[in-house]
Amino acid sequence: MPATEIHNWGKDIFSNPEVIVKPETVEEIQAVMRDRQRYPSPVRAVGSNHSTTACGVAEGGTLVDMRKMNKILSIDADTITTQAGTLYIDAALALERQGKQLFVNVELGNLSMGSACTGGTKDASMPGEVGQVCSYAMRIKMVSPSGELIEFDESDPKALQYARSSYGLFGIVYEVTFKVQKLRPMKIYHEGYTLEAFIQRLPELTARDESMMFYFFPHEDRIMVEYRAYQDGDRFSRRWVWKVRNWVWKSFAPTYGWFVSKYVPWRGLRYWLVDTLNKIVRWVQCGMLHGERTSPTAQMIRYPETSGRSKYTFSIWAFPEEEYPAILRDYFAFCKDYYRKTHWRCDMLNVGYRIAEDRGSLFSYSYSGKVMTLDPVATGAHGWDEFLRAYNDYCVKRGGVPLFNQTKWILPEQACQAFDGRIAEFREQVERYDPEQRMLNQYFRERVFQDCPASTGEA
Repeated sequence: MPATEIHNWGKDIFSNPEVIVKPETVEEIQAVMRDRQRYPSPVRAVGSNHSTTACGVAEGGTLVDMRKMNKILSIDADTITTQAGTLYIDAALALERQGKQLFVNVELGNLSMGSACTGGTKDASMPGEVGQVCSYAMRIKMVSPSGELIEFDESDPKALQYARSSYGLFGIVYEVTFKVQKLRPMKIYHEGYTLEAFIQRLPELTARDESMMFYFFPHEDRIMVEYRAYQDGDRFSRRWVWKVRNWVWKSFAPTYGWFVSKYVPWRGLRYWLVDTLNKIVRWVQCGMLHGERTSPTAQMIRYPETSGRSKYTFSIWAFPEEEYPAILRDYFAFCKDYYRKTHWRCDMLNVGYRIAEDRGSLFSYSYSGKVMTLDPVATGAHGWDEFLRAYNDYCVKRGGVPLFNQTKWILPEQACQAFDGRIAEFREQVERYDPEQRMLNQYFRERVFQDCPASTGEA
């Protein structure tokens, strides 16, 4: 295809690759890697392109769109194998029809399997499980930067750990195998708290040993928690609970936020309207959206291929669970202070997740222990990027850990502070698999190929 401007799903990250390729076979990917004159560097592979950072940008290089390689190759007793461009939701639905499920059922159903196994994701951990999708990838097949076929699997756990955090820097994934489990009914319910009540009761709430997703309303000092837990048996019901919840997330709330940000110039009225919707959402979710035997797969959302008025965006930082109460209280104060100074605040809400310790990936944000996250969500209206820069500065000073694909505007020095020696360790692996830097774009060059201070403290 001729060169053209490419944007991510949220239409806020742009690049101009020299060549765009949409392969349908492994051999076509190999041809791209081997012909450096026709397919210039950097070579970057993308799926649905939902990342909120420039991790997939191929400025002046070759963009490989993997969406045509979308076949489900096999489903066995405890695994599923797919091509890299398969959507996560399609894999989940195929499993559901056979009485099976993925371990992590992320909201973003448009996640491609190739991205899922080599990058960061977010979801609250279910009891006894981790919350990051890539940690359940047990075999990853790639085309190397030189055009050779390489494979990572559980026979070499360390190499697999590196591959799970490779973000396309070791090569292009063409096939992946994930662990799966028996489909089980899942309980869901919601409870609301004031900020101080939540902080005081947090030890009691975490002792329930249920999955916890947080909905934060900093300007109202309110919090709502979505609890999930698996149940015994094979009977399922109340799928409509997820349909209502997902319709609000996918369509109504972001469209509402877009409308008030665009057409209500008086900020007092604008944010009163935002707060009013949030009150209604809390009332509906706490009062109506609950079920004892819902399907885990039903919580996934299939977003439209092209974003429109209902688009929204987010960012994420994770913090040690034991420090979270003080950080959360300070974050609410930070949001209020930022509004007083700039007259800007999110036109949606904030969310967060409780995530178990997980070293399945080198860049896991819960590498050093259990974490809870802070994730502002907005329609991306004017002022969002400026807020994110201040938010990043707030988070890194408090020991936060970001995601390379979902924490926009993270600076190289902030990556150093968050990941410490892991960046140098990962750089050695990139140099091993891609010594000529075929896959390395400017975004990762600045954040991986840098000299961090000798020691910044454990991430």
